[in-house]
Amino acid sequence: MELAVDKAVLKAAGAELLPEGRRGLRIDGWEIESSNRPILSSSQLQQWEQGLQTSHMPEMIFGDSSLILKHVNSGIKIHFNAFDALTGWKREALPPVEVPAAAKWKFKTHPFEQIVLDYDYTFTTPYCGSETIEINGEVKENPSLHWEDCKEEIDVVALALKEPILFYDEVVLYEDELADNGVALLTVKVRVMPSCWFLLLRFWLRVDGVLMRLRDTRMYCAFGSRHPVVLRESCWRESTFQELSSKGYPSDSAAYSDPTIISQRLPIIMERTQKLKVPGSP
Repeated sequence: MELAVDKAVLKAAGAELLPEGRRGLRIDGWEIESSNRPILSSSQLQQWEQGLQTSHMPEMIFGDSSLILKHVNSGIKIHFNAFDALTGWKREALPPVEVPAAAKWKFKTHPFEQIVLDYDYTFTTPYCGSETIEINGEVKENPSLHWEDCKEEIDVVALALKEPILFYDEVVLYEDELADNGVALLTVKVRVMPSCWFLLLRFWLRVDGVLMRLRDTRMYCAFGSRHPVVLRESCWRESTFQELSSKGYPSDSAAYSDPTIISQRLPIIMERTQKLKVPGSP
């Protein structure tokens, strides 16, 4: 999504756009950059299958797409990419969600193939981002970054203020339509205002007639401090269609196309807030 921002507004916020050919900006010691690229080619896909040691992959993987937030002085880099997300899926290895018998034929690639869904075909991931330390283009081995549990919360009041948006983008990391049986989608959205940056990493799953699952990770960092703090809130929600129907909600999958609208209907199964202290400027 292209967002036209007045140069005077950028200047007033102390921000500058990245050089031509790159999408993002620099502000308050942070360099924030997004990249939307095509889906993996067949040869790239083979390399990923070898790297992940699996032949099961989402239909559409945007393997070269990414969002990167780098704190220049400390070298701390928070980034989001499909490979690390699928590594999380492979490690978590959830049991497969049961598919209604009437829909199993949709997973066939050959007419007489026997369907054995012995893996998590929803590609659900616990991924909440990647981080490393990179100084002068060199990545430090075993970076000592520590997210600690905390009671602080993201300042929703600050986010609700009518500030100009200096930068916004949405990056799709992977997507699968579950053989026309629902949707599995991993995206990350970022917006930058004069006072802070904020992002939402969202995994959204709907197995039609069976299950809905929402895994959200929100990150927030306020500007103006010599020692920035990044807050990270993780919230997982999940419910079966049967459970929702018993509470009087619709059982038709068409009623659940927008996760933002229906998220409050899904009970929370995990919630956690953490913070990452970023070393200040020298």
